[in-house]
Amino acid sequence: MNFDGIVNQVSEMIYEREPSLLERFGEKGKEKCREDNHHHMKHLQSAYELKQSVFFKDYALWLEGILTKHGMKTQHLIDNFKLIQTVLREEKGEHEQQAEAFTLYLSEAIAVLKGEPVKGEV
Repeated sequence: MNFDGIVNQVSEMIYEREPSLLERFGEKGKEKCREDNHHHMKHLQSAYELKQSVFFKDYALWLEGILTKHGMKTQHLIDNFKLIQTVLREEKGEHEQQAEAFTLYLSEAIAVLKGEPVKGEV
């Protein structure tokens, strides 16, 4: 799976939706956005290799704690995860199964971040 391509596409989508980010944070902010999305993809890959969606959910909760301490809102993280899902849904061919797993992990993380029960968990 082409993580660089996914990260670049998601980062561009974020900045297209919120052009004021470029004014506020400049190119350094854009690079930080790409860096953060690489971390998301690496954690998705680890969860996939471990066959443990809880690995990604724990990461999402940990990250939320850090981000909210720095003034960001949980919704920003949720929106970022949804954009990754949008890009992953376009993945076809040899990585389609992996993309579907990543999409599921993201859905579960979004549910946890919203305080909703995750299907299959009590």
